[in-house]
Amino acid sequence: MNKTVGNILKYSLSFALAAVLVWLVARQIDWKSFAEGLRTTRWEWMLGFFAASVLALVFRAQRWKLLLKPLDPEMRLGRCWDANNIGNLGSLVIPGSCEPIRAGIITSKKLPFQTVLGTMIMERAWDFLFILLTFVVALIARWNTFGGFISENIFGPVLGGGTLWWILGGAVALGVLLLWACRHFRSKHPFLEKIAVLIDGLLQGLGSFGRMKKKLPYLFHTTMIWVMYMFMCWFCLKAVPELGGRDLADALFISALGNVSSVIPVPGGMGAYHYIIMHCISSLYGQTGETGLLYAMLNHEGHAVVILVLGIISYTARMLVLRKK
Repeated sequence: MNKTVGNILKYSLSFALAAVLVWLVARQIDWKSFAEGLRTTRWEWMLGFFAASVLALVFRAQRWKLLLKPLDPEMRLGRCWDANNIGNLGSLVIPGSCEPIRAGIITSKKLPFQTVLGTMIMERAWDFLFILLTFVVALIARWNTFGGFISENIFGPVLGGGTLWWILGGAVALGVLLLWACRHFRSKHPFLEKIAVLIDGLLQGLGSFGRMKKKLPYLFHTTMIWVMYMFMCWFCLKAVPELGGRDLADALFISALGNVSSVIPVPGGMGAYHYIIMHCISSLYGQTGETGLLYAMLNHEGHAVVILVLGIISYTARMLVLRKK
């Protein structure tokens, strides 16, 4: 009962936060101007956006298969593809549900849940690395445009008071304490035993990269995921006439910045992505909030449509497979 109440409270707060962010965006918009911008949108560019969205998901499924292959030689791309799509579909409604859903679909006698979860942590580690890399490349390509924005809106507020270092230090100290307790007292306490089993599975999953015979294909697919994200942003920029003159460097920076919204616990990034990107476009390019929101909605809602359609198709396919079994 307590767990149920906790989940209700957690998800209620998540939806409430999304509602607040949506309200903060909506109150700044002249909806007549927004409707005019929507009317002038060059929809032909969105065809490229949808193609890049699907390709990003294909590369992501292929990358996961490469990571799972050393653990289960019979792993197939279709299973990874369906698990990813269904997990993404779940995350549109319930924040943080993507990974447990994906792991649940892949889990088998050969692949325990904790091990599958470990491979996803490996994926997230590489994704985080590439977010940093895209920021660095974008800043090198256009420091005069993006440097001031980063200093004013990210490094200044976070690093100015030392908040980030306190958070990181506390997290490291807590992690070290937990590992020490699991190592010395796991057999004496059921909770620590469960944590230790989970850590063992995670380490096995993380080690799967080291056991891969062909690491270059993994790096290639990871790179292509982020190349597709960049092109998704570029196609959306081209679709908005006021932003059509922006180039791939702009798309790269916006892609990296947009991924920051994924750490905010709201369903599918709703509100968080729109607020961050609208502010970014208004600050960087002197555009109106209506133009920034139009871009954000084309990108976010366009990707949501792709996730919805592919998620339903993959879910239906999985149900048919289970019925045959």
